[in-house]
Amino acid sequence: MASKRGSKPSARPESLKHLRHQIDRLDRNLLKLVNDRAELVSRIGDVKNESGLEVYAPGREEEIIGQMIQNNPGPLQEQCIRAIFRELMSGSRSLQKVIKIAYLGPQYSFSHLAALEKFGHSVEYIPVGSIQAVFEEVNRGHVDFGLVPVENSTDGRISDTLEMFTRLPLRICAEARLRIHHNLLAKCPQSDIRRVYSRDQALSQCRTWLSKNVPQAQLIPVASTATAAELAAREPNAAAVASREAAAHYGLDIVARNIEDVQHNTTRFAVIGDRETQRTGKDKTAIMFRIPHKPGSLSDAITVFKRNRVNLTWIESFPSREAEQEYLFFVDFEGHPAESRIRRTLAQLERRCERLVVLGSFPLSDCYDA
Repeated sequence: MASKRGSKPSARPESLKHLRHQIDRLDRNLLKLVNDRAELVSRIGDVKNESGLEVYAPGREEEIIGQMIQNNPGPLQEQCIRAIFRELMSGSRSLQKVIKIAYLGPQYSFSHLAALEKFGHSVEYIPVGSIQAVFEEVNRGHVDFGLVPVENSTDGRISDTLEMFTRLPLRICAEARLRIHHNLLAKCPQSDIRRVYSRDQALSQCRTWLSKNVPQAQLIPVASTATAAELAAREPNAAAVASREAAAHYGLDIVARNIEDVQHNTTRFAVIGDRETQRTGKDKTAIMFRIPHKPGSLSDAITVFKRNRVNLTWIESFPSREAEQEYLFFVDFEGHPAESRIRRTLAQLERRCERLVVLGSFPLSDCYDA
């Protein structure tokens, strides 16, 4: 049938074969480019070895990912760009050295998920049974770094972690912030659940939902959310509060999603090691201090930060083991000791303290979804 006078012929639709041919050509170019990049990273590793520098540079990795997200024109979303470059850097880093990371296991605990977000898959992960064991593995030199939870936006401090900082002279080298989504996992219907396992903090973060929706169930704390998933997979009429990844790994159904009582439920993790991190310009510093047990001591200490215009991002008290009714204070603030303002602040604070320990400086971290 002839086309109408004055109308333009419609463009021919592209064939599937032609489009796939273009993708194949782009994939070959991508493969060459990522390997060219890996070659450069390997040469950087040689320079680092000659200069005695560390393979893992958290500030540089955060900077690269931040630049790629900022320059991303789409249509790929931020989370996808982050994952691509995280794994690219993880694989390239492994050409220099396969680093070992201890974390509170087993696999697919939230500590494991935070470690994957921070280091990628080209790492040797060592699951251990307690936060204390993470610290000890690092302190004994069995691993390069450990990853431990520090605080949760719903429940506050993680006491086991703070206590270990009082015992062992390890440093915070980086941080990871994970937006936590809890799920009820089981192999039986919700009405048949009689026991719910999870880490005590996870149970606390879902307590209202659990009391309303599974009131017949006993809440049982265990070492980790992944351990809870293992138990739910083995026991009849048992459930776990854990991640979606744990459901897939242990063959459990997701009975209910996102059951946390607070929507913006975030856990902050610390990467611990025995080395300092270079200044990036977007840093935080963590300290621990003890002050005299007399009126006004804490006010005098906090005034130092105000006087030097240093912004506090976290403060937590913790009972001291050295004296009855005395406390240690854990503080995070913006800045790095390489800055004169921060050096001055620390010097003034030390004069008001009986004990002051700089736990480490590290680059600011974005928050990721679990």
